[in-house]
Amino acid sequence: MAEAGARDERPHHPDPMNVAPVFTELTKEMLNNPRELAEKSLELWGQQAELWRRTMMGWMGAEEAEPLAEPERGDKRFADREWSENQVFNYMKQAYLLSSRWTQDLAHNIGQMPERDRRKLDFHMRNVVEAMSPSNFAATNPEVLRATIAEKGANLVRGAEALSRDIARGKGKLLISQTDMNAFKVGENMALTEGAVIWQDNVLQLIQYAPKTKTVWSRPLLFVPPWINKYYVLDLNPKKSMMQWLVEQGHQVFIISWVNPGPEQKGETWDSYMTAIMTALDKVREETGQSQVNIGSYCIGATMTAVMLAHMARTGDERVASATMFTGQMEFSSAGDLQALVDEKTLEIVDEQMEEGYLPADTMASAFNMLRSSDLIWSYVVQNYMLGKDPFPFDLLYWNADSTAMPAKVHHFYLDRFYQNNALAKGELVVHGGKVDVADIRIPVYHLASREDHIAPAASVYRAAKLLVNAKNRFVVAGSGHIAGVVNPPALGKYQHWVRDDMDAPDIETWLENAKEVPGSWWPDWDRWLKRRSGKKIPAPTPGAKLGVIEPAPGSYVKVRFDEK
Repeated sequence: MAEAGARDERPHHPDPMNVAPVFTELTKEMLNNPRELAEKSLELWGQQAELWRRTMMGWMGAEEAEPLAEPERGDKRFADREWSENQVFNYMKQAYLLSSRWTQDLAHNIGQMPERDRRKLDFHMRNVVEAMSPSNFAATNPEVLRATIAEKGANLVRGAEALSRDIARGKGKLLISQTDMNAFKVGENMALTEGAVIWQDNVLQLIQYAPKTKTVWSRPLLFVPPWINKYYVLDLNPKKSMMQWLVEQGHQVFIISWVNPGPEQKGETWDSYMTAIMTALDKVREETGQSQVNIGSYCIGATMTAVMLAHMARTGDERVASATMFTGQMEFSSAGDLQALVDEKTLEIVDEQMEEGYLPADTMASAFNMLRSSDLIWSYVVQNYMLGKDPFPFDLLYWNADSTAMPAKVHHFYLDRFYQNNALAKGELVVHGGKVDVADIRIPVYHLASREDHIAPAASVYRAAKLLVNAKNRFVVAGSGHIAGVVNPPALGKYQHWVRDDMDAPDIETWLENAKEVPGSWWPDWDRWLKRRSGKKIPAPTPGAKLGVIEPAPGSYVKVRFDEK
């Protein structure tokens, strides 16, 4: 067994997600609507009685037991053959599916609740019913029972050891291993695109990638990734690297690598982070000798980029020639599953956790795992702790587990002004002493949404793009989700994307009705758009030729792991 390290001494709240109020409200609605509750209860009893009848008839061989409930497509919890072939497990599976769907339907529809509370209830109720799946318990999971009998319990011993290690790694808090954290190392088998750190301050390192072509486009591209995750999701390995692909197309590419903050960043604010990007912009101009820069951005990096561009438009600053925004939200009225975790009380609780000046990385990691708890929590509970299997090495899951902390003031501003108050869309956001309006942005902007994105829904990204009424917008929708939709190299031949030359449609559904579906990656479409705004061809430069080289890419900031501090 691993020995526990220093315990986590941060303040712990009994209800960190502030779930109790919405479940109390659900109870009130059930009591206030007894007729509706009775009708729904009779519906469930009828379903369960019919399931029992079919199961009994099947056992007696009187009739073939047709399933009353089947798992949804892609549900891996019941993939083992026993869930379908064994009458007992088949019954448990269907009884659970009927009950879980009934519970979620009741929570979503009974009575009258504010829309925001209903969304929060839906989110947490889904997590409750996923936790109660019979696949999550050793005594009701046929695969675990088989392994336990075959190995005489050795699997459970290995699982207990793995559980102990994960608690020790989390300093007393369970930190579930999703992959082999020793199988990858940033700079050795991840984030391998050649380049150099040419400038840094206390919040970021600026990386310039080495050209792969004899000539490059004169206007450089500066990429602003989210600081909620590490940038190398865009440079996982040579086959999946967007950064390498861009330099192979002849672009001059720079990217920001954010610091993994600690108490030293306690004083950082939204404005200071935005200033750091603008300083990096100047360093790119200084290094390349170009007066204007194209800027790319992703997720929260795109949100800050939009705010920065609105501020620059207000002040007459023309340093940016064009902007690209991947999954960038600006209108947060219905901003995805993360919104269920944000309200006034949770903000107070988060502020308590940030007393040292930053939000610990594992707190945000836990929140992201809750967005897909069946895949990112419970499947590993079964595999690691019940079956006693070692996690499979997977680069994307390593990146997902390589979480970052957040500066307290920056994070509070983001949650409060965007998720809680939707201030940017309302024209109420103040940065650097003045209100900003994204309608002031007039440069060309390439927007990308991912159709199955649960973090930045395509509908929300489309509403954001519609706010840029004076920009020269191009809007594209990628197949798949928040990561796979963006990181989709053309060589893989995966998914598809949708294009359309206008944004006249009132919403994303209408836009998609008349959009053209194109097989494969959207990267070539973006590349064509970007090249038209990238100047002329010039001889390829050497990274750091003017500013000098601090260290080779990927730099040192990105290598700091929270679980090794």
